Formats: sequence, C-alpha cells, structure tokens
Amino acid sequence: MRLHRLHITAFGPFGGAQEVDFDDLSAAGLFLLHGPTGAGKTSVLDAVCFALYGSVPGARQGGSLRSDHALAATRTEVTLELTVAGRRLEVTRQPPWERPKKKGGPGTTVDKAQSWLREYDAPAGSWKDLSRSHQEIGEEITQLLGMSREQFCQVVLLPQGDFARFLRADAEARGKLLGRLFDTRRFAAVEQRLAELRRAAETQVRAGDAELLADGHRMQQAAGDIVELPLPDLSPGDPGLAESVLEWAAIARSTARERFTVAHCAQAAAESAQAAANHVLEDVREVARLQRRFAEARERAARLEERSGAHREAQARMERARKAEAVAPALGLRDATETEHRRAAGTEARARALLSETFAGAGATGLAAAARKAAEELGGLESARRAEHRIAGLADERDVLDRQERADEDVLHDAGTWLAEWDATRADLQTRIEAAQEAATRAEQLTVQREPAQARLTAARMRDQLAGDTDEAHERVLAARERATEARSHWLDLKEQRLKGIAAELAAGLVDGEACAVCGATEHPAPARKVDGHVGQQAEEAALAAYQRADEQRTEEERRLGVVREALAAATAEAGDLPTAQLAELAEELEERHAEAHGAASGLHAAREALVQAERERERRLAAQQEAARRVASRASLRDALDRERASLEGELAQARGSAGSVAARAAQLERQVALLTEAADAARVAADTAQRLKDADARLADAAFRAGFDTPSAAAAALLDDAAHRDLQHRLDAWQQEEAAVRAVLAEAETTAAAGQPPADLQAAEQAASAAGRRVREAGSARDAAGRRCTELDRLTHRAGGSVRRLGPLREEYDRVARLATLAAGTSADNERKMRLESYVLAARLEQVAAAATTRLARMSSGRYTLVHSADRAGRGRSGLGLHVVDAWTGRERDTATLSGGETFFASLALALGLADVVTDEAGGVRLDTLFIDEGFGSLDDQTLDEVLDVLDSLRERDRSVGIVSHVADLRRRIHAQLEVVKGRSGSVVRQGGG
Repeated sequence: MRLHRLHITAFGPFGGAQEVDFDDLSAAGLFLLHGPTGAGKTSVLDAVCFALYGSVPGARQGGSLRSDHALAATRTEVTLELTVAGRRLEVTRQPPWERPKKKGGPGTTVDKAQSWLREYDAPAGSWKDLSRSHQEIGEEITQLLGMSREQFCQVVLLPQGDFARFLRADAEARGKLLGRLFDTRRFAAVEQRLAELRRAAETQVRAGDAELLADGHRMQQAAGDIVELPLPDLSPGDPGLAESVLEWAAIARSTARERFTVAHCAQAAAESAQAAANHVLEDVREVARLQRRFAEARERAARLEERSGAHREAQARMERARKAEAVAPALGLRDATETEHRRAAGTEARARALLSETFAGAGATGLAAAARKAAEELGGLESARRAEHRIAGLADERDVLDRQERADEDVLHDAGTWLAEWDATRADLQTRIEAAQEAATRAEQLTVQREPAQARLTAARMRDQLAGDTDEAHERVLAARERATEARSHWLDLKEQRLKGIAAELAAGLVDGEACAVCGATEHPAPARKVDGHVGQQAEEAALAAYQRADEQRTEEERRLGVVREALAAATAEAGDLPTAQLAELAEELEERHAEAHGAASGLHAAREALVQAERERERRLAAQQEAARRVASRASLRDALDRERASLEGELAQARGSAGSVAARAAQLERQVALLTEAADAARVAADTAQRLKDADARLADAAFRAGFDTPSAAAAALLDDAAHRDLQHRLDAWQQEEAAVRAVLAEAETTAAAGQPPADLQAAEQAASAAGRRVREAGSARDAAGRRCTELDRLTHRAGGSVRRLGPLREEYDRVARLATLAAGTSADNERKMRLESYVLAARLEQVAAAATTRLARMSSGRYTLVHSADRAGRGRSGLGLHVVDAWTGRERDTATLSGGETFFASLALALGLADVVTDEAGGVRLDTLFIDEGFGSLDDQTLDEVLDVLDSLRERDRSVGIVSHVADLRRRIHAQLEVVKGRSGSVVRQGGG
C-alpha cells in the first residue's frame, strides 16, 4: 500500500481546504511531520484512517470530526488517493453535516454521511466509479489491505506509547493486543466452545443426577419409617450415586410389600366385627323409634282436648263470615262513592276560595261563561305584548352602544399615551443592542486568548512540579550509583580474598587415592589449609547478587530521571520563561474580563427580542386607534334611530296596559282569571254528580244487609273478614282436623302399641359399639390403602430411576471426554504442564516471530547490545507463554523489558513496532506496506542513538518503503529534509510542504 495524495476540508483543526502530496514526501524515503502542540499533526493521520475505514483511531473516537473554524456553508470532506494490490483507488468520505436550510426560513437540517470509491483506468486515462455504499466500500478496503482498522492503526500508524506499554505489560495485556492484531478469536472461540460444551454436558449430568436423587428422596418420603437404613448422603455428580439409590429402592419395595400383606389381613377381621355390631344397632333403633312415636301421639291427643273450645268458636265465626260475603260488594261500592264525593267537594271549595266575591253564588254554568269572556280579552293583548318586548330590546341595544363608546374612548386614550413615548423607547432598545454587540465581540476576542493562557499556566505548574521531581530523582540516582559502587567494590574484595584461598578450598575436596582436579596426582602429601578470614563461594555469590540488585536499582533510577527530564523539557517549552505566578495573574485577568464581557453580551438576544416586540406593539396600537375612531363615527346615527323607535312604541303601550304596570302584568292577570274560573266550573259539575251517586249506593247497601240476615249494614261489615284473616282462620280449622286424624291413626297401630309395652331401648350403648367397630374398619382400611399406595409409588419411582440411570450412561461418558479437552485447551489440565491456554499457545508462536523480526533492528539501534527473546516461563502463579525479555550483551544476562531506560524503551518499542508490522503484513497475506508513520518518542534519545535509529528507519527504503516521523523534536528538522509542517492559527491550522 502506497499513499499518493490526501485532500482535507473542514476536518479537525483544518478550517479550510488542505492538500498533502505523499508522492513528493515519499521520494526522499524519510520525511518529517512536525508542528507545535495542538496544531493537528495527529489529525493528518486521523484523516488517512477516516478515509479508509470511515472512523478515526479508537482513542479519539466519539468526538466531532468537523472543524470549529469552518464556515457554515463548507462541508467536511476527506479524499485519499492510494495504490493497493496493484490498483490505484480514490476514497472520499463525508461525515453527517448539520447545514443551514436552503428553503423554508431560518434553521438547520442534517445531511447524511456519504462515501465514494473510484478506480483509475490507466488505458482510458480516467476515473471510474465503483461504489457509493458505506458497507461495500468498507468491505472492499478491508479485503484489499487485509487488515482491520485496529490492525491498520497498529501497523501503519505506529503508536510508540502503545508499544512502550506493551514492553512493560503483563502476559494478559500482551495477549489482548496480540489477539487483536493476529485475530486469534477462532482459537478463543474453540476454548469457549469447549467450555460451553463441558458446561452443557456437566449441566445435563448434574440435572440427571439431581433428578435421580430427587426420585430417591421421593422414595424415601413414600417409604416413611418402614426402612431403617437411611438414603446414601451423596450429591449430584458424585460417583456411585445411581447404584446406591437403586439398591436402597429394592430394600424399600420389599419391606413395603410385607407391610401391605399384614394390613390386608387386619382389615378383613375388622369388617366382620363391624357387620355384627351394625345388625344389633338396627334392632335397637327400631324399638326406640316406635316407643318415641307412641309417647308423642299421647301428648298430641292431650293438647287437642285442651283446644276444643277455641275450635268451636272459630267454626261459628267462619259461618257468619260466609254470610257477610254476600253484602261485601255493596259495602265496597258505598265506601268508594263516599270517598270520591268528599274529594270532589274539597276540590270545589278550594277552587271557589281563589275567586273574588263576585262569583260566590255562581253555578257551574255562570263560572264557565265568565271564563270565556276573560279569554277573549286576553287574545286582544298579543300585539301590545310584542311592542313591550321590543322596547326592552331597544334598551339593551342602547346599553351596548354606551359600553362600546366607553371602551373605544379607553382604547384611543391608551394608544395615544403609548405612541407619544415610542421614540424614546426605540432609542433605549437600540442603545442596549449596540452595547451587547460590542460585549460579544470582546468575549470572542478574549475566548481566543484564554486557551493559550490556560495551557501555558498548566504547563508552568507542571514545570515547577517536575523541577522538584528532577532534583529528587537526581539525588536518588546519585544514591543508587553510590550503593552500586560500594556493592561492586565489596563483591570484588570478596572475590579477590576467595581467589587467594582457593587452594585451601580445592584441598578440602581431596581424597587419598583419587586424582587431584588441578595436577592429577593421586597422592596428597601436604594439602593447603584454610586460614582465618577465608571467603567461601556462598559469600561471594551473595555479594554478587547484592551488587546486581544495586545495579538494577541504579538503572531504574536513571530511567526515571530521564523520563522526568524529558517531561520537564516539554513543559518548559510549552510554558516559556515567565514565572508561574505572573502567568496565573494573566490567566485570571483574562478570565475576569471574559466573564464580564460574556455577561454583558448575554443580554443581546433579549434586547433584540424586546425591540421586535415593541415594534409589533406600535403597529398593533396604531391599528386599534384607527379602528376605534371609525366605530365612534358610525355609532351616532344608530343611536338616533333607536330613540325614535322607542318613542313610537311607548305611546302604543300606554293604552294597552290600562291600570296594570305593564302589558305583561295585565296579560298575566287575565291568564290567571281564565284558569281559576275554568277550574271552579269543572269542580262544581263533578261535586254535584258524586252527591247523587252516594245516595244511590246507601239504598242498595241497606237492602243487601237485610236479605243476608243482618239487622244493620254495620253488623254485616263487622262480621266480614279480610283475605288474610279468612285464610288464617281456615288454616287453623284444617290443621285441627288433620292433627286429630293423625293421632287416632298412630294410637291404632299394633306394632307401636306392642313396642310401648317393652322396656326402654339403650340406643347410646348400641351406637357406641357400632361406632367403635366402624372406626376399627376405617383404621385398617387406611393402613391397607397407605401400604398399597406406598408399594405403587415405590414401584413407579424405581422404574423411573432405572430409566434415568440408563439414559445418563452415554451422557456421563460424553461429559468425561469434553471435560478433558476443555481443561487441556483452558490450561487447567494436569496434562498441560505450562498451564498455557490454546489462544496463548498460538499467540506465543506469533510473539516469537515478532521478537525475532524486532531483534534485527534492535541490535542495530543499540549497537549490538540488546536482543529481544520470547519467554515461555510462568510469571509467579500465572500462566506461561507470553513473556518478553531483553538480553544484554554487555552483562550476558536476560532481564525483563520493564527495566529498560526511557531512551532504550523507545528504540526497543520502535524495533518491536517495525517487527510487528512485518509479521502482521505477512499474516495479512503479504500485502506490501510502502508508507509507514511513527508517532513521537524521539525526544528521549541522545544524538548517537538518534543517528542509529534514523539509519534503521532510512534502511527501510531497501524494501521500497517511505517512513513519516511525527514529532516536534527540533533537532529532527535539521536531520530530515523532506518535511510537512502543520501551522496553527486563529482561523484554523494549515499545512506547509517542502524541504527543511
């Protein structure tokens, strides 16, 4: 893959259109991308990543890609021209854009993201469109490059900070990074799948065991206390569970069958005893029933004799009531007629009381004639009533006109008062708007100044802190060096003393007859003897170990000092020479001025809105003033017409209403008089009619009472019974007769009379005996049923448990096989000696390739001192396979990469990044990567190491590669001639391309 040209518009810090010619930069093989902090160096690399994959590197995702410096009408766009797999392509990306509306008034609308992919057709000499689909373009780019976005950012945009952390990371962190780069998810998926299969098989086995054990507990519950042997105390998954449950079930079934046979025999004996007791009880109950029947009949006969007199009186009363029933119709007719006459007479009296004394002696005919006369007079008042209603309406209309007149006068007065003050109001609002606009301009100017001031203040505070940290780190370095020197001197002294007494040490191991290790003699006439103060091998090795620990501590302190000094240099370059207090005062002054200006500018919108509202209010009041004046002019003629109509109608009404207050009052008087006269005439006619019918009813009642045998109608009425009394009396007579017949029938029965002559029956004793026999039968039946149910349930559960055992056999074998594979792949099996997971095993092979590829460049950068090696040793109690060590040729020892100093860490991580790029490229299918970028880290190198690193990078041209270094280190501008400078300004950043 080779980059040719990059075109950026309104992207990141770039407010306008910028273009980068990578062909020109790549001609030198090594080029520099530099600029001040925050100018946008990394944004150039973000644009390359965005053009290819539609998103920026992971650490910078989530923010807006659009430049804050861009004009509202300028759309964000990135276009990249590159060659990959022998094809020259052009990719254009436009993220979503919130732009001003073109139609429909003010506001904004959102345009969707767009993408284009074109390919250059060399024979035709033109570009042809391939796709405008985001998904298709993404799949095409990923397939051609053979890398995902994460791999591209790790391989092409070499992030030195990530690889420095990779050197110091533990095995788990290295595994995560390598897993993303080499896509070992399929091996992790195999581990996960095996673990899932193991869990699934284990779940099935445990579920089967749990079901079997549950059946065992159900059998134990069904058996109750008949089995003394307890159920085996086992859990699901324990060996031997199935055999133990089935063996216990066999014992329980045998015991249950024995108990069932015993219960069956006991039930048969109890049923025989119950049959005999029930027969005796039936005989005793029959004798007791007959004795009670005879006694009750004698008592009922005595009660009938006592009530015989009342029975004869009831019979006589029933006879008189039957005679009075012939007079009842005449009595009912007379009472109804009398009630109707009283009601009619009362109605007539009330109607006449409402009339005047003029009509006191008038009959029904006279009252009807007077009502007709009053109705004729009422009909003549209809015209006058309409005139009276019209006069009332005219008064209401006149009141409405008066209210409208007063309302229009108020409108004219308010509008005139408000409009007189309009000029002063408008001038005041214009003054407020101009003042707020000036404050907004000041706030924008101060906003631009605040960020650089705050950045310098932060850097100055960091500079002050790091200055103190540098002194402390330098003191610790001096102390560590002194301790290392003392430890080395002590070790060398002990070594020298040991060498002086080495002969005595060798002589201690001589044995007569065996050859000397030095001279080969078998006789030892005068072996050397140890003197006081002799130093042994153990003491020397302890001193050497102490010296090595002190030397490692010194190296670590020197590395920390280098890191602090590098940070101090960067903070000093950012903060300048001004004291921190002065920078703080400047920043605080800018903050206060900005807050003051921002507060004054916040009233701009309110002032503008107030002016618009005031202008609308002026237009509204002018319109209201003109409309009120028009209504006042048209209202005068309407008022005169209403007055003339009212005068004409009042003359007509004066004649019609007479002595009444109004025509309506006169009409109401006549309406009431007509209604009263009509009602009185009707009532008089009804009262006369009911009086005549009452006389006829009295005559018919007297005749009916005489024929029925009663002296007077009142005597017949007294003998008459209502329906309820008649039914009650007849019911008592019938009940007496029925009771008398029933008593005679019982006393005539032969069995009852014979039973009465026997001794009293002992029913309680017979019932107790039968109840006891029945209870014994129920107890025996319950025991037999319980034993039968126990046998049935135990047989059913045993059959089901046997089926479960047969089904579990293949599942348990499958679980054993899967569990062995899963633990082996997960690194927890005893067969896996290094406790290495399957994915870690694959990644360890990849890491070994990366270490070999990185060592080629690391040896050259470090002048042959350092070599990277892969280590499969276990770290502490963790798993092995992803260790990374550095071999120091000067000491011949292998140590962890975390012990490297700051500069050593940089070129080691750079070598690792380049080696990883080679391996990932080969892994991706051999896709050529002709353009690489290295981001920062060169500030920690001395001049000699920097030359060696640049030589290594320059050697990449042997593989036809161009390397872009992203750094703000000033010395690189002198060493690298091809440069791309990013310059920041108030209107956004721009790029400048050329020689150094």
